[in-house]
Amino acid sequence: MAKKSFRCKLVTPTAALVDDQVKYASVPAWDGMMGVLPGRAPILAKLGTGELRLDFADSDKGEGGTRSFLVEDGFLKMSGDELTILAEMAVPAESLTLAEAEAELRAAQAAPTAATGEARARELQKQDKARQRARAKMTLVKGRGAI
Repeated sequence: MAKKSFRCKLVTPTAALVDDQVKYASVPAWDGMMGVLPGRAPILAKLGTGELRLDFADSDKGEGGTRSFLVEDGFLKMSGDELTILAEMAVPAESLTLAEAEAELRAAQAAPTAATGEARARELQKQDKARQRARAKMTLVKGRGAI
C-alpha cells in the first residue's frame, strides 16, 4: 500500500515554522512551481520567490487542511519520506495584507538608482527582487480573498 503522507519541515534562519505530515506540497522553485507527493524521488532544488502551499494529512488531531506561506530563496531537499525546506524568508499567508504589499510594490518601483556600473546592476537586481516579492504577496493575499 502506498504511503499517503510525508514529513515536511519549513525552517528559516530565525524559526522552525512547520514540522508535520503533509500529503502534498506546491513549492516555488527558482525555475517554476514544483509539486511534491509521497514517494517522490530524492531531489535537491533551489527555491525561488512565491507561494508555498502545504496540504496537511488527516491525523488523530482532526482533518488536515491547507496552509500557505510566502517563501523566498533557499533550498529544498526531498529524501526518503521527508521534505525539508530551508528558506531565507517565510511568512504565513494569513499575516500578509494587501495594503502592505501594495505599499511595498510602490516603494520598489519608485526607488531611484543613481549608481553606475556594477553597483547599478546590483541595485537594479535588488529592486527587481523587491518588486517580485511584493507581487507575490499581492497574488497570495488576493488568492485568499483577504483583501
